[in-house]
Amino acid sequence: MTADIWLILIPVYVLAALLLVFGIFALLGRIAGGKYLKPIVGSLMKLPLIGKGMRKMSQAALERQNPELASAVRKMERAGVAKDPQRAAQALSRLSRDERAAYLDATTEQADAAPMNRQMKRQMERAKKGRRR
Repeated sequence: MTADIWLILIPVYVLAALLLVFGIFALLGRIAGGKYLKPIVGSLMKLPLIGKGMRKMSQAALERQNPELASAVRKMERAGVAKDPQRAAQALSRLSRDERAAYLDATTEQADAAPMNRQMKRQMERAKKGRRR
């Protein structure tokens, strides 16, 4: 009789475990801006099925948010810019004007987020002023 109850409650246990895992992810995402969640997500990205799904979701969100940037990122990845700076320059020259502007804006935003010394900040300000003209 009690064995039947345990078998009936298996879906409840599975749902409770999933709820617990999602709760832990939500909690880790809120603490220190996701500082403790980033290593976990990085290791999950190495798994074939999960990593591919997360990349697709990220690409879809980027396409909804900024289609020019999504197109530029797709072209830059196809060119293999992470491995060779010369390829990066060639791929950047092949981008359309809107794609290039979106890509450069995104890369400067990333560079702005990184800690810099005074000289680097001045160089970035000069580059921004030159682009606005």
